[in-house]
Amino acid sequence: MGRGRVQLRRIENKIRRQVTFSKRRAGLVKKVQEISVLCDADVALIVFSPKGKLFEYSAGSRFEFLPRLINLLRTLFYHLLTFLRPHIIFFSIYTYISLNFMF
Repeated sequence: MGRGRVQLRRIENKIRRQVTFSKRRAGLVKKVQEISVLCDADVALIVFSPKGKLFEYSAGSRFEFLPRLINLLRTLFYHLLTFLRPHIIFFSIYTYISLNFMF
């Protein structure tokens, strides 16, 4: 008999939430290590706790990952700005017009 499916919702009890986070984080790190070894993959994991504490893991040297990570973040940021720019401009104009008509 297998385990039942866990209902995905926020755990309200702070202590249970922290315990679950710690256990699941350990499981994530184990899976990251496995995929790194089995597939000879470059893997990095960044996790922030509910309190904002940073946990990280990287297979191999962290300094090898840094330039690749910076490039990835630049690309993602560029695409995000390209996608959001028309929406931000529209929102700014809409807000400006709305505020001017209110007063």
